[in-house]
Amino acid sequence: MGRNYFYWAKAYLGFTNKESRGFVLLIPFLAVLGILPDMVRYFKNQQAELTFEIYQSRLDSLKVSGVALMSSPLPTFNPADTVKSSRNQKQLESLNRIPFSEADSITLQIVPGIGQATASRIIKYRENLGGFHSKRQLLEVFGMKEETSDAVWEFFEFDPKILRKIKINSAMIEDLASHPYISYGEAKVLVAFRHQHGAFNSAEDLLKVKIFKAEWVEKIKPYLEFD
Repeated sequence: MGRNYFYWAKAYLGFTNKESRGFVLLIPFLAVLGILPDMVRYFKNQQAELTFEIYQSRLDSLKVSGVALMSSPLPTFNPADTVKSSRNQKQLESLNRIPFSEADSITLQIVPGIGQATASRIIKYRENLGGFHSKRQLLEVFGMKEETSDAVWEFFEFDPKILRKIKINSAMIEDLASHPYISYGEAKVLVAFRHQHGAFNSAEDLLKVKIFKAEWVEKIKPYLEFD
């Protein structure tokens, strides 16, 4: 087989025996060079996912500790989340518009502007809330842009649905503080007031705590259960 190779290299490529041997040694190097970009891309994606998980866990820890988190006023850029200016109408026609409450981190990636990281944040935020009752709540997801939010409702049917509520009269501080709308400090006040004055009968009872604003009570009201 080796002789046939050297004959072919000499007859068709004009290689000498020395050049043919050099070419054989070069082939593995070319093969490695060809797959190197894919390998680099894979490891970079893995590192990015790991970095995001660490970042998200630290954010959650800060929230549980009672630290108020604010979105940066500066624009952020993620190549995977770039919003396309035009919508593919043929694509929309070939898809089922399922309810948003049934969407997961995989199906959400059909929306232009939503990559894996953004889809995961949306699902996690929806689960932490207990469900969405308003389209505007999607904008509360960290890094969500107005145009991306609008695009979601082109691909998914919005169905207001609260899947989980907080039992305000029995929930512990940690349980209350795990909700995105309730800080650790607010949770402590709710439990302390409940212990001193008894159970809450309605959302309006929360206004008896003078430091709570009516806007905040209205915000958390859909997620409260009074038993």
